[in-house]
Amino acid sequence: MKPQTPTIPSDAARLTAAADFVREHDTAALLSLLLPGLDALEARALEDRCHFSHAALLVFPPDPGTLRAELAACGLAADPDAEPVPSVVVRDRLAARHRREAAGLDVRILRPSVPGPGAEHRTVEVFALTVPPGSGLAAVAADERAREHEAHLAFEVERPDPLVLRGMGAILTRHGAVPDGGGYNPHEDGTVFYFTAPDDTKTGYRRVELYAPGDHREVLAAHLAAPGETPPAETLLRLLTGAWSTQALAGFAALRIPDAMTTHTSLAAGPLAARTGTDPGSLARLLRYLGMLGVVTGDEENGFRLTPVGALLRADAPGSLRPLALLYGGPFYESFAALGHTLRTGKTAFDHVFGAHHFDHFARHPELAGLFDRSMAASTRMFEPLGGHPVITAASTADRPGTVVDIAGGNGELLARLLTAHPRLHGTLLERSHAVEAARRTLAAAGCADRCTFLTGDFADVPPDGDVYVLSRVLHDWDDERCTEILRHCARAMPADADLLIVERLLPADVCTGGSPSLAVAWDLHMMCNVGGRERTEAHYARLLAAADLTLLSTTPLPLEGNVLHARRTARP
Repeated sequence: MKPQTPTIPSDAARLTAAADFVREHDTAALLSLLLPGLDALEARALEDRCHFSHAALLVFPPDPGTLRAELAACGLAADPDAEPVPSVVVRDRLAARHRREAAGLDVRILRPSVPGPGAEHRTVEVFALTVPPGSGLAAVAADERAREHEAHLAFEVERPDPLVLRGMGAILTRHGAVPDGGGYNPHEDGTVFYFTAPDDTKTGYRRVELYAPGDHREVLAAHLAAPGETPPAETLLRLLTGAWSTQALAGFAALRIPDAMTTHTSLAAGPLAARTGTDPGSLARLLRYLGMLGVVTGDEENGFRLTPVGALLRADAPGSLRPLALLYGGPFYESFAALGHTLRTGKTAFDHVFGAHHFDHFARHPELAGLFDRSMAASTRMFEPLGGHPVITAASTADRPGTVVDIAGGNGELLARLLTAHPRLHGTLLERSHAVEAARRTLAAAGCADRCTFLTGDFADVPPDGDVYVLSRVLHDWDDERCTEILRHCARAMPADADLLIVERLLPADVCTGGSPSLAVAWDLHMMCNVGGRERTEAHYARLLAAADLTLLSTTPLPLEGNVLHARRTARP
């Protein structure tokens, strides 16, 4: 039986599908579909710098009148007074693909308006190559309809400059997009940067465009020169300057400059410097650099404001990351300077620099201990879904109120969340003395202190008779031997039907084969350098649990690349 040739949609059907797509998708959701591996910071940086502007396709009407009729039938009425603009970029791409003279391909652009889901102005960008009946261009039209070479999604870059354009391109390529041409259109003074979408894109479109108003041919030249890769020297230079970003963010936070800014009102460097006791010229240069990082937006003429990323450095921001910025730009920055010591000796750089283990050093300096506790609480977004875990839900709905034991529970932030979400639950928090007092304050502020028992002790003091035991971001602090010892303490204390929940980031299984970017890989280096611990794969944790007479039952993802591993005591025949 002869195989059937797939039906190629008509131009009218393709126009309708493009219009529906534009109406339905907002920028944030579309970016996450286009680049599934984006982390929260990268997504926010892109959202602050660009917006979804149009979907594009190439059609082949027999004459201009037919095209306008098809547009109108799809609800895409073009402005009758608008003269179609020639498309230099698409014309040249068609000529190269089909080995035609560019002068014989008159490609025009129309942009009928379509409202977005929030009624924002968008368009369907229609490239039109007129193909009269019997034209020698019929074969070109048939091939292009079948392959959809020019169909793409477009994001317009706001306030483009070379650093912004290079940075946005780097994010796209880091997540699998491949540079795929582009050009400058002098008829409308705009520069386009095309990319092939990553293999795991979920949009249905295989190409994406960054559109930058103005002439950016210098950046375009680098984009066209090495498709798919940044020149090695440029890549290395950007990597080597990562320490500058850490210190820029830490200094910005330490001087409380974000606290004097907002996300909705711009402020010039001069008045901002007066508010923060800083030098206006130096501050302006810092803000320009932070703008490149997506932390602030604006310029020296119109003033600067925080982006959603920068707002997380305000001390009063929900889930503020200011404590992390101060730690990473402070003691952990100093210890990383001695990474070579760890590489040569296998011993922790933090101990070498400060003369004591991380936890002992912080315990001797209350201001650092408090900063560390606040930094741990800064990542509480990771905990948000944990209250809905089946094990926690079962403990809260049992005939008798269940008890959650938070081992090394820090300042009590996680336990407070669980007890607040489940008013029938009771809690037990085990910590060292200085942390217990902070936990009392946290649970009292949450209104849960009367349902919580506070124990001072170490891992050997894990209490019996709990229903759910929690080890949150504890095991990655230790080597395998100590982890196994901690897990054995838990197993000995746990009743036979109790559950153990372990919250950690997991190394991807393909970590050694150049897999996708992972926070766990970065944190693994941090743990090696600063506490002598490590991040692990799921299989690695399963082995440690088995050595402690525990069985891993399931793994569930959490935000910020976290995971909760559910284990129980190993059943005996």
